[in-house]
Amino acid sequence: MRIVVERELELKLVLSPERRIPVPARLGYVTDDPYAVHVTFHIDSAHPVHWTFARDLLVEGVFRPCGRGDVQVWPTKAEGRSVVLVALTSPDGDALLEAPAAPVSAWLERTLRVVPPGTEGEQLGLDDELAQLLAQ
Repeated sequence: MRIVVERELELKLVLSPERRIPVPARLGYVTDDPYAVHVTFHIDSAHPVHWTFARDLLVEGVFRPCGRGDVQVWPTKAEGRSVVLVALTSPDGDALLEAPAAPVSAWLERTLRVVPPGTEGEQLGLDDELAQLLAQ
């Protein structure tokens, strides 16, 4: 059975230490793709911007800095609030996004209840497919 866990959230695009602009976003998790989280940014363009990266990266990034390359995540404080910063790098440019830690953590907890860590492979049905191939 396919399960989708989504959360609408307002992120902040960090332009400078003093300037942030709101960016509506949707966090998505689908049991068909159990290792990944999907983030859709609804910016002022004809098409939303989609990013997909490892769920483990976001889970770890809530607690400590992690990631290399295109996606880096780390916790910090902004204006006295706990936030999670997500740095995204692509050929089209870089972005630093600030997300409120509590709603991100609550959404991640929901995904972890649906597919606990270490059980992601069971969602893919690879064992069943492999057994069918070997039986032939």
